[in-house]
Amino acid sequence: MIRLFNVYYSTRTVIRVLGEVPIVAGSFLIAAFFLSGPEPSIPLLYENGLLKIVTLTVFTLLLTYYFDLYEPQHISGGWEIYFRMLLVLSALSFVLAALLYWDPEFAFGSDVFVVGVAILAVTLLIWRSIYEWVCNLPALRERVYVLGRGNRADSLIEMLRKRRDAGMEVISRDSLAIPLEDHAGSFSAELRALSSLNTRVDRVIVAIDERRGSMPLHELLGLRYKGFLIDDANTLIERLEGKLPLDGLMPSSLIFTDGFKIGTGKLFARRLVSFGVSLTALLLCLPFIPIIMLAVWLSSPGPIFFRQTRVGRHGRTFSVIKFRTMREDAESDGAAWASENDSRVTRLGKFLRRSRLDEIPQMWNVLKGDMGFVGPRPERPEFVEWLSKEIPFYELRHMVRPGITGWAQVRYHYGASLEEAKRKLEYDLYYVKRLSLGLDLLIMFETIKTIMLGRGAR
Repeated sequence: MIRLFNVYYSTRTVIRVLGEVPIVAGSFLIAAFFLSGPEPSIPLLYENGLLKIVTLTVFTLLLTYYFDLYEPQHISGGWEIYFRMLLVLSALSFVLAALLYWDPEFAFGSDVFVVGVAILAVTLLIWRSIYEWVCNLPALRERVYVLGRGNRADSLIEMLRKRRDAGMEVISRDSLAIPLEDHAGSFSAELRALSSLNTRVDRVIVAIDERRGSMPLHELLGLRYKGFLIDDANTLIERLEGKLPLDGLMPSSLIFTDGFKIGTGKLFARRLVSFGVSLTALLLCLPFIPIIMLAVWLSSPGPIFFRQTRVGRHGRTFSVIKFRTMREDAESDGAAWASENDSRVTRLGKFLRRSRLDEIPQMWNVLKGDMGFVGPRPERPEFVEWLSKEIPFYELRHMVRPGITGWAQVRYHYGASLEEAKRKLEYDLYYVKRLSLGLDLLIMFETIKTIMLGRGAR
């Protein structure tokens, strides 16, 4: 796996992206070469032709990203890949039309863009088909064995089978020739049978729930000396899923780690970026704020703005401000999370929540320093007190300022239960552990995609 902005990406995904850059650019270059007259170098070199092709390449890659074609875990089947590719090409055609309408001089040559998109459609389909076929070749897939029993091991196996981009093929326990008398024994018998297999085995992933007294250290060392790769389940999940699994997480793994480095310089840089981004966003939204205020006022009786106490950095409380999206008496029965199709949410409120326009006033919280632009979602004191008792390490999310957007918000849906709060905490812990300016910028970029696709809102 390749680490960029403190996030791990599968090597296959990086190769897929890098492979599509010359394919997209080359398609338009070929069209320009054959359709730009006897001297194609003139429009390419002296009429900004190369810059125009670079612009189209960037737009194509962005559209491919926004249609989840670089995240195969979001795609249910192979047919959907090709369907989304056609959507990318359709969206690219609209982008081209808009660019040419806005700036007619963007065009060069006769029908260069039309032929370029046609060539791109064919080459992309061929490239994706060949790439998927090559990636599924048994020789290029890593054969792994998951050592362990129970929910932890089963969920890991299920995740690896779904994550085709991981390039891992899980070896079934049934394929091990374990003597009958050893079936009720230790994990040592599994590893001895694994080492004697005639087929190739590349990696062993340890997913044992209770390691004390059951960890086959001697056999694991033996396999390591033979060239097997040995991985911890939590480490692999952290890299593949971008979260810190709470199941099996020990305090020692948080203490003896190279993460959770929150220095003064890093916090100051993040504060400057948060302030600048929030101020810019607030100025851009300024013309729309009176319209939203009027719409909220007309939609239902009650105040325009909604204020609520939330928990910030180091447990300090502050008052968060948003546009009101619920009825005025929404919490007459006490504090409650928003649920799917919540009847308390007004019709306008549903639109504001889905589009995240209700978050605009929170920019003021960022400017004041109560929040950052990026960080864990600020929670209410009532929920924090309860969740801190029920979920281990919950207080660690308060090591940094809460944010309008965050790693958990772009990677997981809205949490409205204890189990969902636990799952979101796994992403928050990953963020706090890997805290960096680069990760913040990546989250801001992914937030645009989350808003456009309407994910995670309730």
